[in-house]
Amino acid sequence: MLRILRLTARQLAGWEKAGLVAAADSYSFFDLLQVKKVRDLCARKVRPAVIRQSLEAMQKQAAGMENPLLEAGAFTTGRHRVAFRHGGKLLEPIAGQFMFDFSAQEKVVTSTPIAMNRTEPMPADAAELFARGIALEEDASSQLEAIATYHRVLELDPDHAAAHINVGTLYYNRQEFALAEKHYRCAITVDPRYALAYFDLGNVLDETGRVSEAIQTYNTALQLAPTYADAHYNLALAYEKVKEPRKALKHWRAYVKLDTTGPWAVHARNQVQRILQADTLRLVHSRQI
Repeated sequence: MLRILRLTARQLAGWEKAGLVAAADSYSFFDLLQVKKVRDLCARKVRPAVIRQSLEAMQKQAAGMENPLLEAGAFTTGRHRVAFRHGGKLLEPIAGQFMFDFSAQEKVVTSTPIAMNRTEPMPADAAELFARGIALEEDASSQLEAIATYHRVLELDPDHAAAHINVGTLYYNRQEFALAEKHYRCAITVDPRYALAYFDLGNVLDETGRVSEAIQTYNTALQLAPTYADAHYNLALAYEKVKEPRKALKHWRAYVKLDTTGPWAVHARNQVQRILQADTLRLVHSRQI
């Protein structure tokens, strides 16, 4: 691995000490991909301690995510911090701040997967295949190959909840909602406490007009992960759709507490003010009557 990634033993030992890399006698493709991302972030002058803090914060922000380096695209910001692209959004997890987009020069994880001979047989190990699927996801031209790779993972391990989530999200982004729903429900069956699966299923239900079901599903996600900011945001939107602003208010307020500075926080604050103002006007009107 040192030779492939052009690292020194001292660098690797430092990352092991910082808790970014697990010490091992041998490494899989899965491990290789993770170390490569750590290397790329450090090359952009992000300190190992900041990388570790970002990973821990991202795990809290995206409930159910075990390894953000492998389950989400990683980027640097202008403050030598780490941001992640996940579920169609860009998030700097330490600040809890959603971002718009990054310029091309800020992207540290290349969209090209680690070079592999495509004529070689597919890896037989589910973990290596899963890592390969993640690498393929980062290249927009390889989405269909990523889907096929995740399906191969599921052939080897039908109870691989994260593979169900990832392939479901690829289908969701392609607006193939029935297939996305199928895989999100499979993930829930495999792991009934997988908050991310309930959140993603709620998005499909909302997108396909089943708002009441989406509300129940978002609520389940929040029972499992009360600080899941995105779930509060989407649940508030769903309550707005069914004309229940007071229930939405609770979740707009919760979101603002969890995301104090991001662009979506501005919208949430505006919604809080709008609902409170409307309630005040209704109260004044009823007193006049």
